[in-house]
Amino acid sequence: MSEETPTFAYYRGAKPPRFATRTELEAALILDYHRVPWEYEPRTFILEKDAQGNIVEAFTPDFYLPDLDLYIEVTQMKQSLVTTKNRKVRRLREQYPEIRIKLLYKHDFVQLAKKFDLAPPR
Repeated sequence: MSEETPTFAYYRGAKPPRFATRTELEAALILDYHRVPWEYEPRTFILEKDAQGNIVEAFTPDFYLPDLDLYIEVTQMKQSLVTTKNRKVRRLREQYPEIRIKLLYKHDFVQLAKKFDLAPPR
């Protein structure tokens, strides 16, 4: 994303976040608006290794909300096209049952953006 990142009051990371999509930026704005402390892509979970121990598949959720101990993955794709993300979230839940994660779709953020008078995700 080429737009300048705003300053966030509730961001808890060490360096400024670099969002991959407008939807991620909208999510960050909403979290900050509600004074929810958050981190951006703080952890990668290994989902599969090959016989030599090389990582074959991994998953890095977009946000972590430390006060809620919850990871959030947002997607701007149509629900019908999120098969890969749904599969990764399902595998994460299977392999790391102690990890709480929620997948939010573009339509969730369109509704939140309207409610809080933010530009809707593109």
